[in-house]
Amino acid sequence: MDPVSMGLLTALAGGAGGELGRQAWTGLGELVRRPFRRGGAVVPEGSAPEGSGEAELAGLARDPGDAAAARALSVVLHRRAAADAEFEERLRRWDEAARRISLTGGDVHNSISGGTFSAPVIQGRDFTGTTFGTSPADG
Repeated sequence: MDPVSMGLLTALAGGAGGELGRQAWTGLGELVRRPFRRGGAVVPEGSAPEGSGEAELAGLARDPGDAAAARALSVVLHRRAAADAEFEERLRRWDEAARRISLTGGDVHNSISGGTFSAPVIQGRDFTGTTFGTSPADG
């Protein structure tokens, strides 16, 4: 598995991505705190090669702009994934999901001008589960 992007780690640690970003960062913390496994057996605490990543995760959380902390976390995640197949699979799934989160600013600037509108106008960003073209009676 390729190392987790340092840019992704620093963005999520810094609060990018809104609620989804916060959930992704929390999910990474939960993944890192899982017991280290080798060949199906749980390795005693403190004996995981190169550590679990908890210290590096905490370091980046304290200073999200610290490139060295992001690099350290990325390296330890990569090493742990190389030694723990279950962790590698879970990290790969986490990474794929986290990369789909929009980390850019979420500012929305909507405006309507000039004209008369005879139907509802909906403004916003990132609509999900919204149906257009049906009346409440069609429900």
